[in-house]
Amino acid sequence: MVAYQQSDPEAATALVTQLSPQIFQFFLAQCRNRAEAEDLLQDFWLRIHKARATFRPGEPLLPWLYAIARRVRVDRYRKTKSAREHEVLSEQLPEKVSPETGRQTPPQISEMLQSLPESQREVLLLLKVSGLSLEEVARATGVSIGSVKQKAHRAYESLRKRLGRSE
Repeated sequence: MVAYQQSDPEAATALVTQLSPQIFQFFLAQCRNRAEAEDLLQDFWLRIHKARATFRPGEPLLPWLYAIARRVRVDRYRKTKSAREHEVLSEQLPEKVSPETGRQTPPQISEMLQSLPESQREVLLLLKVSGLSLEEVARATGVSIGSVKQKAHRAYESLRKRLGRSE
């Protein structure tokens, strides 16, 4: 990152090559739409390029990157939120359940994650999918370590309850 700050084109290429898969997975887990995740990844690298001077050498890189990734996702959500509020898609209307359907299938993990509040889902993905430490997640999300622990605990409890009901 320090070499990239000093306008080394090879360092920029190395950063993009090395970190894009991990950041892409973060976006894909959040939006569950490959095209949207790719757009978010592009926006992310543009934002990194503009903000590269704000990175402090000696500080951990991943929390700084994930803080920016989080802002990119939040900004996109806010930008598209008003348009989505005014749309009613017929595909999203619930279907009738037939009486022949005796058993419900267990919920998929992606559905269970989507049922969590945004802050809990984000903490869980950063901890378990991206492999960040509690301290790194706290830095990336701008909250205390205790808050990260609390959100993770509540997410785990919610997932346990959902699994318990489906078994």
